Amino acid sequence: MSKLKEKLAEKIDEWRPRIQKLQDEYGDVVVDEVTVNKILGGMRGLKSLITDISYLDPIEGIRYRGYTLPELFKKLPKPPNSEMPYVEGVVYLLLTGEIPGEKEIEDVLDEFKKRRILPRYVYEVIDAFPCCSHPMAIFSTAILTLHRESFFAKKYHAGLPKADYWDPTYEDALNLLAKLPEIGTYIYAKLYRDGKRIQSDPNLDFGASFAHMMGKPKPYDDVSRMHFIIHSDHESGNVSAHTGHLVASSLSDIYLSTSAMINGLAGPLHGLANQEVLRWLHEMMGKLNGQIPNEEEMKQFVWDTLNSGLVIPGFGHAVLRKTDPRYMIQREFSLKHLKDDPIFKYVDMLYKVVPPILKEHGKAKNPWPNVDAQSGIIQWHYGVQEYDFYTVLFGIGRAIGISANIIWDRALGYPLERPKSVTTEMLEKMVQEKVNKVK
Repeated sequence: MSKLKEKLAEKIDEWRPRIQKLQDEYGDVVVDEVTVNKILGGMRGLKSLITDISYLDPIEGIRYRGYTLPELFKKLPKPPNSEMPYVEGVVYLLLTGEIPGEKEIEDVLDEFKKRRILPRYVYEVIDAFPCCSHPMAIFSTAILTLHRESFFAKKYHAGLPKADYWDPTYEDALNLLAKLPEIGTYIYAKLYRDGKRIQSDPNLDFGASFAHMMGKPKPYDDVSRMHFIIHSDHESGNVSAHTGHLVASSLSDIYLSTSAMINGLAGPLHGLANQEVLRWLHEMMGKLNGQIPNEEEMKQFVWDTLNSGLVIPGFGHAVLRKTDPRYMIQREFSLKHLKDDPIFKYVDMLYKVVPPILKEHGKAKNPWPNVDAQSGIIQWHYGVQEYDFYTVLFGIGRAIGISANIIWDRALGYPLERPKSVTTEMLEKMVQEKVNKVK
């Protein structure tokens, strides 16, 4: 058993009594109320899910296992001569709640190297897609195809105690995560590089391996590490995370659940925001003839955009009430490596002029930039200029948090998710009864 798995088993044994106590002693305690707006508003803000993997704080941004992102980027071990931490370190953290040392990192690196080989039939499935297929459809299907490798499915049908469900789920999760750089880069090669695949290098870490197979030199390895880490998790209520949790609650294996998660991420209201930001920036540059505007010209362009009824892509967030820390981490990297890039100059100026304008405009609860205002620009700078592929990059990172959540869901015995729905007429009657009681 690897050190990571031993540590995870230890943590699970410590955690189970806490959940049991909550159920046995405090099961009837009310923690939230359901209003009509929450029902009709997609359950936004309704406290009805549990995850110990991450928490979205309105002020500090996303916390992974209690750590803010700036803390993590300082504390997590980094590969030699690299600015960004190992992705493997985040895998260890999300699973165990602890910052790994060098020995723990070596253990996870070894685990991923042993599990990285992709079965031939997955390449064949990817190759079978028409050349004009969307990369997310191929990505979802490639993951789904791996269902035949599922340890959990085999163990479950052979007869597996419920307390041990997490064990084969862990094996499936690490097997999948280790293969994602190969899957993602092979899809990229098929669609955008005439099928010219670059063989993986088993001596490289997750981020460096992805960069190598993409054919990108340093510092794209750090770009990959940064991108996958900041996208790894985002609580469990967003569409992709919730979809993965929901499907897994039926005891579907990690491949079925992650494929479903990817399908949710592919929707334009969830995972496509960074490419929309980049598309808008290119349209703006076209209107301004590629010239770098001064601040007054940029302000006028922003006001013209708002007054025409459009929004400023990449600004605002449903929960955050300050600048997204994920944006700031990317901004700091960009100020060091992209400061002369014309697109970044636009982004930099927007960062300065948009928040005051949105405050004056008065319609944005959060006038600050979010993660999507920067992520696509960095990919574009390093030559990954195919918009549709950006969501695959998002999905590779998000699969890390989804896997950690599903493993812990199984470890703690969380049940099949099954909320109750009502008809519009029933809701109207309930509301009227409440109104009549008040009168």
